Amino acid sequence: MFKPLSVFIGLRYTRARRRERFISFMSLSSMIGLMLGVAVLITVLSVMNGFDRELKQRILGMVPQATITSSEPLQNWPKLVQIAESTEGVIAAAPMTQVQGMLTANGQVSGAMITGIEPTREQRVSILHDFMVQGSMATLRDGDFGIVLGQQLANSLGVAVGDPITLVLPEATISAAGVIPRFKRFTVTGIFKVGAEVDGLLAYVHYADAGKLLRIGSKVQGVRLKVDDLFQARAINERLLAKLPPFFYGNDWTQTQGSLFNAIKMEKTIMSLLLLLIVAVAAFNIVSSLVMVVNDKRSDIAILRTLGATPRMIQRIFLVQGTAIGLGGTLAGMLLGVTLSLTVSDLAAFYERVSGVHLFDAYFVNYLPTELVISDVVWVSITAFILSFLATLYPAYQAGRVQPAEALRYE
Repeated sequence: MFKPLSVFIGLRYTRARRRERFISFMSLSSMIGLMLGVAVLITVLSVMNGFDRELKQRILGMVPQATITSSEPLQNWPKLVQIAESTEGVIAAAPMTQVQGMLTANGQVSGAMITGIEPTREQRVSILHDFMVQGSMATLRDGDFGIVLGQQLANSLGVAVGDPITLVLPEATISAAGVIPRFKRFTVTGIFKVGAEVDGLLAYVHYADAGKLLRIGSKVQGVRLKVDDLFQARAINERLLAKLPPFFYGNDWTQTQGSLFNAIKMEKTIMSLLLLLIVAVAAFNIVSSLVMVVNDKRSDIAILRTLGATPRMIQRIFLVQGTAIGLGGTLAGMLLGVTLSLTVSDLAAFYERVSGVHLFDAYFVNYLPTELVISDVVWVSITAFILSFLATLYPAYQAGRVQPAEALRYE
């Protein structure tokens, strides 16, 4: 098989002979360092992607992905739901009424966003029913004045299912005794735990009960939407608004939760850059190993020059050697990183079972989530290879400058 001389010699230099064990060890160390750097970067990115996915699913599964509201309460909300669900990009829609107020029980007070829902339709647009730890959404019935709380909110108020709780509205009522706030007694019928900050902020009641509090009867403020593409929520909203009268207006998650996910994206970017420095350090270890090889091979270089090898051929020899080290480390790191990304959740669970230590009790998930994204693997591998290739340029340039007479003077 045809193999250029520079490729043959360059690959031969990557294999150790007895008197070159130390130089080969340096090359192997460079390759292992690059492999570990690439593997760690791919694994960490996969874990961050997993946490990002869980956060999106849990928070954006609870808060509205998009909403259509009206300047006036809606009586014929089923018609609006029908129009919304016929719009491209909308998976489901459900009525919604929101009330801000204070919940009090056992001498404790906590602010909350009270959302009036229709339990059956809510299951189509929310993940609430998947995270009920006590009771169920079906307990929210018109006229019963039941309420479903997040576990953090229930704990702060010291209530459980069946306990009474009082909702205090910011709207004041004038009576013979003076101006007093409006309040209404509810009964806790369910508790949910998503594991995110929404557990301490959200509570749910039947939309008709919320309408009674706001004195709008069975009317609602609008509908919430579940869309097939979160990043197209605004465009889908605009598409739907084009079908509706001008007194409707829309909102989406990028306006209510966008800052949170921008912060997560920035954190991922900064973490990637920091870990990329580790890869860069490992890649540039190739410089030291190749410089040692060049110094060790000065007599070989001189002999090749006397036999007619050009400086460019000498440079290509060491470029091949450095590239082989970089390519080997990158491919090994890519395979190790992908393997770890696919198994690290199981490894963490195994460690928890063996040690009895629960690593993730302080987080909103009870396991280590991962999501391997092919684009991350590709850009990490390409970047690592480019850095390793750049690290070979200086030693190869120095090898091409070796003068045969000087190199052979003391041989």
